[in-house]
Amino acid sequence: MSRTSSGPEWSGDMLSKPEMVDAFATQLRGVLKSQATFVAEVRQEAEAMWKANRPEGYGSFEAWWRHRWVVGPFREIQEHLEEASKLTFELEARYRKGRHEIPAARQSAALEKKQAKTGVTAGAQGAIPPKPVGPPPTPSPAGAADGFLSLVSKERSA
Repeated sequence: MSRTSSGPEWSGDMLSKPEMVDAFATQLRGVLKSQATFVAEVRQEAEAMWKANRPEGYGSFEAWWRHRWVVGPFREIQEHLEEASKLTFELEARYRKGRHEIPAARQSAALEKKQAKTGVTAGAQGAIPPKPVGPPPTPSPAGAADGFLSLVSKERSA
């Protein structure tokens, strides 16, 4: 089965660099927020239409119940989208910690252990242990809209 798409196909190495994960999370967060806003607008219109055009013959309880059935799913979808947007921050933090901070700390500890084992003193010339990678710089808002895919395209063309 062949795939025909204009964009690059997904592969795990696309998220191998902190700036790629940052761009991906920023772009995903923007999409989720825009979708949550869209659902909120539809929900507001559904509520307003229901209140303005309540079918005749409904008692107050039945009207409330049917209103709940109309508007409830929109509220839940909106809440899920907002929660998913918040989880993108956790995605970034886990990636940074698991792929950069922890390995850098392990490498630094192993290097210190090796130097201590060989008797190298702090004043002698030796290998400088790597410093833990801090959080990546935040991209400019102008480049955030197409950040991840443009980084992927640049990396594929290089």
